[in-house]
Amino acid sequence: MAIAERVYESVKGLPATAAQEVLDFASFLAEREARRDDRALMLAQQSDLGDWDTAQDDAWNHAPAV
Repeated sequence: MAIAERVYESVKGLPATAAQEVLDFASFLAEREARRDDRALMLAQQSDLGDWDTAQDDAWNHAPAV
């Protein structure tokens, strides 16, 4: 039996308020995972930003506009 089915089986016998609490907790976990993914992406982007502003790139700061 898949995990989702096991969760459903264990929740379907609960009173509505308890089932809502389980749903709220599942929503919290999903949001936490999304924030974790966003944070990982942001950190990966930050580490790459250092490659963009080097002494070699300074010449571009004074290049005439086209």
